Amino acid sequence: MNQAIINRELASFLRTRRAVWLQVALAILFATLVLLRWPTDARIDRFGERSREVYRTFGFGLLAVVILISPVFPATSLVRERIQGTLALLLASPMRAWAIYLGKMLGILGLILVLLMMSLPAAAACKAMGGISSGDLLALYGLLILVAAEFTALGMLVSSYAKSIDSAVRITYGLVFALALLTLGPHQFLQGGTGFMSDAAEYIRCASPIAACMELFGQQDVSGQGLISAADIAKRHVVFGVFATLFMAIWTISRLNHRLLDQAKSAGTITNELGLLSRVFRRLMFLVDPQRRKPGIPWFVNPVMVKEFRTRRFGRSHWLMRMVSICVIVSLMLACFTAVGSADWNVETIGGILVVLQMGLVILISPSLSAGLISTERESGGWDLLRMTPVSSLRILTGKLASVVWPLSLILLATIPGYFVMIYVKPGTQQSMIRVLICLALTLFFGMLLSTCIGSFFRKTATATVAAYSLLMTFIAVPMLIWVGRDAPFSHSTVESSLTLSPAAAALSAIRVRGFEDYELIPLNWWIVGGLSAVFFLGLLIQTWRLSKPD
Repeated sequence: MNQAIINRELASFLRTRRAVWLQVALAILFATLVLLRWPTDARIDRFGERSREVYRTFGFGLLAVVILISPVFPATSLVRERIQGTLALLLASPMRAWAIYLGKMLGILGLILVLLMMSLPAAAACKAMGGISSGDLLALYGLLILVAAEFTALGMLVSSYAKSIDSAVRITYGLVFALALLTLGPHQFLQGGTGFMSDAAEYIRCASPIAACMELFGQQDVSGQGLISAADIAKRHVVFGVFATLFMAIWTISRLNHRLLDQAKSAGTITNELGLLSRVFRRLMFLVDPQRRKPGIPWFVNPVMVKEFRTRRFGRSHWLMRMVSICVIVSLMLACFTAVGSADWNVETIGGILVVLQMGLVILISPSLSAGLISTERESGGWDLLRMTPVSSLRILTGKLASVVWPLSLILLATIPGYFVMIYVKPGTQQSMIRVLICLALTLFFGMLLSTCIGSFFRKTATATVAAYSLLMTFIAVPMLIWVGRDAPFSHSTVESSLTLSPAAAALSAIRVRGFEDYELIPLNWWIVGGLSAVFFLGLLIQTWRLSKPD
């Protein structure tokens, strides 16, 4: 009977028009990745180095697609069933819990396999160049299928706990990016050492699919810091992925019962109802007391902004303070390496890592917070309620945007102490640091406006989030791919023109990171990013006005 679930999960999506557009877009993307590194001269590459470069570019593009697409469908699978009321029907059917789970997982994996099949012509082109074998391609696709299964199991586990679609998508993407990127951090700082910490960092990085793919591609060094060294990373990642997938699958299956729908909520304790001594103690102990009754909304505060903060899981003040504290600690820890800097760890290197960290946070958080601002309201029916209120459409839009600007600005400001430390260590870098902060601020507004504008054209939060992430990564990553091909086949002027579209490249150029010091991207990049932000804001205003009109 789980075949019916497979058909429902897979066939229903493949019949839609957006599935056709997605397949066509992926086929064009994979072909473009191969063409970007395709040799332009008539010389014969006896050692296959150029074909390996094409293969690496193609493989990283495949991995990026799997990381972006595979989490969103399972993350919304169970929580959407619960909201629509069909999960109770599934649990009441004769099907076992494992059959329901297996049907959903196979349907989602079938969809990902269909999307991966769009890359087969590009893979054949890589094979035709020589230098890589059929075994290399089989190993790559096998690893990607395992990664897709792992992220699918993770998304379904999060979906079984989430209360809303947007929170499920946001949490799943956060865990996926943490598993793919943050697991590489400990080895980056502890490499070459001895002891328990270095050995632990060696094993932790094996949880990242990026490290495993880099070993398959034969790339042993990243940014000159030896991020990847010779080790059985791919084999360790396979073992980790299999056990993690089985563990998360068993965990989710154990939750697929009637108790999933009958979860009692704690009444909680309000600080205002406690005794005088308890209230004084909590006031002295907590900077922000989450159990204290909130005052009424003042007349000068946008009620939509307050609504967004109070209904968002991590929008409350105590969670914002925790996020800011973590960012301050990480920023200062990175800056401490400049104080004990060696020939390799100089201000430019640490500044580049700090910029990448901040850009990663903005790219990760902006679409997850912004893409569902309007699409979630349309999907849940809340937009009709907002239209019936006396609040104007412009005030609704500004309130929603303000609910994203505040947390992103706090996170950005929390990393500034690291720049002050670097200025103290190396005087004369004030101008570079100011330029970097301007680039980061423009990236913040650009990512927020792009995601909100794109998300307003979709009725589903999951589709809106994927579209926002894909378009934002296009502006960030595609110029970087052209930069990888600098001098062969792209000229200096071509690379510089493409990098002006990427705010991340402008920030790295401002701080003079190795490989970007020869490109002058500022202030042209500021004008381009600012102009695109204005275009997306204008499009958002028009779309909000159109959605606010009576039906």
